[in-house]
Amino acid sequence: MAQTLDPTLAKCPLGVTSEQFVALAKTEQGIARPTAIDSYRRAFRDGAAIGPGLKVALAPVEQVLRDESPEGEVIKFTQKVAGVARAEAPGLESLATESVLIPMIGRTQQHTYTLCVSSQVGCAMGCTFCETAQMGLIRSLTAAEIVGQWYAAAFHFGIRPKNVVFMGMGEPLDNYENVVQAIAILKDHNGPHVPVSNITLSTVGRVEGIRRLAEQIKVEGWHRLGLAISLNAPNDEVRSGLMPINRRWNMQELQGALIEWPRFAGNKICVEYVLIPGVNDEEKHAAEVAAFLEPLRADDGIGPRAVLNLIPYNPRRSSPWPAPEETQVEQFMGWLGARGVFVKRRRTKGRAMFGACGQLGSERIRQRRMVQPTISM
Repeated sequence: MAQTLDPTLAKCPLGVTSEQFVALAKTEQGIARPTAIDSYRRAFRDGAAIGPGLKVALAPVEQVLRDESPEGEVIKFTQKVAGVARAEAPGLESLATESVLIPMIGRTQQHTYTLCVSSQVGCAMGCTFCETAQMGLIRSLTAAEIVGQWYAAAFHFGIRPKNVVFMGMGEPLDNYENVVQAIAILKDHNGPHVPVSNITLSTVGRVEGIRRLAEQIKVEGWHRLGLAISLNAPNDEVRSGLMPINRRWNMQELQGALIEWPRFAGNKICVEYVLIPGVNDEEKHAAEVAAFLEPLRADDGIGPRAVLNLIPYNPRRSSPWPAPEETQVEQFMGWLGARGVFVKRRRTKGRAMFGACGQLGSERIRQRRMVQPTISM
């Protein structure tokens, strides 16, 4: 008689790798490996029941917003997840993740999608230009809730993203264990099977987390994980005003961690720079950024060590700054290019529906009392 998985299996497949699922199936129910692997594959490849009466426990999609861009339709969606106890935060018993499906057109003119996932509801980093930071940190997401965002894209919207970027709500390195577990599931060849080179983790610059992640990518199968750093400033004075993290780890310490980042073919560091009018957009700022990147610019035959991703500021609610004019963006790019910086410009998508970089977050939650940062200043 063929074996089947019982609906009482303790762990949802969204939160475990295929090998962990096999071990659980055997330990808890005595299920043989071939049956467990087949069930796991069907869950992620077909979005179907993984056994009689057993379906993936996916957080329901609640709100969907759509916006047109030159590359295609941008889709922002939320999923309802469990909140926190009333005694801790009244009115937050029910929360929502926020994710964005971003259309892309590559060099071959092929249409693909990048999925921007959240790792937390809210964020404790306190960056002044970011909408999510105005919420404070509500709670970190589990690995299953993170992977569930990919699952919703694939099977609710019928879009299997080519790339996954941890650039939504939250600081990924502030939720290290769950984020690393989620990446392990996303790249599992029996599961979502997203190439690790198509996964990028973005951090505000938690140096201790960068060094911890540097050890992880030395493991076979992790070498080409993408790393993105939110720099956003030319010097410590400006950066400390924009990003409290800089008061704990300044730009010299951050630069040192990036220089030490293990080098493998293809695993470039993406340095993100949000261009804010009147704050970080002068020619002298471009010169300072170029100096910061100088140790990361060496080309040893593998390719440039780092790429600067220039992002026109997307105003948050009640923002003290406007978005930059296109001429300002082009001028700053020119200043960087003249100093030998390999720079790319990120196209703005989803700004009108608050789905662009730095705009994710709940207007209702942002009025709550802020939690203490998870770093000491």
